[in-house]
Amino acid sequence: MVALSSNLLYSAFFLYLIATFLFGGAIRDKRKQYEKPNKWAAVAITITILGFITHLGYFVTRWFASGHAPVSNMFEFITAFSMMFVLAFILLYFLYKVAILGLFTLPITLLIIAYGSMFPTDISPLIPALQTDWLAIHVTTTALGSAILSISFIAGIIYLLRSIDQTKHSKGTFWLEVIMYTMVATIAFILITSVFRGMEYEAVYKWVDRKDQEVEMTYNLPSIVGPNQGELLTKGKMEALVDVPAIIAAGKLNTVIWSAFTGLLLYGVLRLILKKRISSALQPLTKNINFDLVDEIGYRSVAIGFPIFTLGALIFAMIWAQIAWTRFWGWDPKEVWALITWLFYAAYLHLRLSKGWQGEKSAWLGVIGFAIIVFNLIFVNLIIAGLHSYA
Repeated sequence: MVALSSNLLYSAFFLYLIATFLFGGAIRDKRKQYEKPNKWAAVAITITILGFITHLGYFVTRWFASGHAPVSNMFEFITAFSMMFVLAFILLYFLYKVAILGLFTLPITLLIIAYGSMFPTDISPLIPALQTDWLAIHVTTTALGSAILSISFIAGIIYLLRSIDQTKHSKGTFWLEVIMYTMVATIAFILITSVFRGMEYEAVYKWVDRKDQEVEMTYNLPSIVGPNQGELLTKGKMEALVDVPAIIAAGKLNTVIWSAFTGLLLYGVLRLILKKRISSALQPLTKNINFDLVDEIGYRSVAIGFPIFTLGALIFAMIWAQIAWTRFWGWDPKEVWALITWLFYAAYLHLRLSKGWQGEKSAWLGVIGFAIIVFNLIFVNLIIAGLHSYA
């Protein structure tokens, strides 16, 4: 069953890749309003739906294999989030029939799946706190709400790539390139992790955790930063340049640092090849978009995703917290950032409806919102120790 589950995920990845190229063909239509449906787009969305069904098959078979909802660790949550991301795209595609939305959504989906596959994929028993039906209820609803909200990022990027003048340096071009660098750094993380995984690199540290107990930690990349009061036990491996406090997950912070540096290297290579900013190279893909339509897609995704996120990330989370820890709220880092995410999108809707923030302002809000979601997923889950660190 586990092998079947893995094969289904690989198949979904392959189908999304094919659909990406087909959506690329759809926007090359010579008609003025090429975002309208055509044969390329019809085939692309059909294959996307097949990919989603296959992706759902992975989710269901892994659920049967593990005996619980497959959202209990980083690999499972990220692959579940990517599935919800595709579902959100499919729903919005049938509302608006905009092919370019698929051309930008599916590559991000592929990146998310590839990123998730870098984490341990083994099925492990649930810790006692997770042995409840609230795991499926809370986490899947949160993932769905976050995924729908994230479509506003896709719409925002499309809008900004078209609207920002790439012929001169500005704050807009700078921040667009920051976004492009972030995506390149994610690719770098996948590459560097795959290389050292192939080399079977391991370095074991003995260190002192938050409870002042000596435990061991295994590094899968050469250590730039080490754990609190760390002592390298594996001979012949790189010693850490600096130790970090016990509240910081040193091994995961080390991975982030490696990703950032290798991302800079890869970004520099791409700039040399393209001889222009990455966002400038992508701009021609958006040359015929309907600004009002893309702006509406961004707003509609937030309007739909916000109540679902509220239900999953706040209401269901507080009910489960009361059952598990006898309190609704405890200022755990994950809880705090879930609240920050909720407050941000509440502000988005307020500014949109009351202050008339549309167009470029709304697009930037969509981008910032996704940055908060990613920060919550990666940095809060991986680096800051808390009650949700098992994820």
